[in-house]
Amino acid sequence: MDVLNKIRRNVEPIVLGLGLNVWDILFEKEGKNKFLRVYIFKTDGLFVTLDDCEKVSLAVSKKLDEIDLIDERYFLEVSSVGTQRKLTQEKHFVNSIDKDVHVKLKKIYEGKRHLRGNLKAYEDGNIKIQTDDEVYTINLKDCLYVKLEDLKKI
Repeated sequence: MDVLNKIRRNVEPIVLGLGLNVWDILFEKEGKNKFLRVYIFKTDGLFVTLDDCEKVSLAVSKKLDEIDLIDERYFLEVSSVGTQRKLTQEKHFVNSIDKDVHVKLKKIYEGKRHLRGNLKAYEDGNIKIQTDDEVYTINLKDCLYVKLEDLKKI
């Protein structure tokens, strides 16, 4: 099990205990700095507040210091996942079936670089998008990103 999965295993129960959910956890390098980013959300349709982020940050920071899985210097960031959340995990795609998405492709596909439509299916790393014109089957390896279009439909 890699470090990020161990971190996720330790962080998710803390966030759930505070009445929130983890959307994603990323360890990213930007310039000379590294960031451990914890994206949180509420399932009741309410927006994440600054106080929510602060509570999660304090609790997660304490736990990360305790388990000490990251050997290098990093900054912890806790924030709301936002209204146009990126779908990055299988569970994100499965839970977003019948929701509107925006797909940006790595290269032009059938004359298009962007697709906007309804996510109809996810299977084995492939998604089906129903646009106004037709249904497209796209492999996720060909996508720069897939984002939910409208938070109200989550």
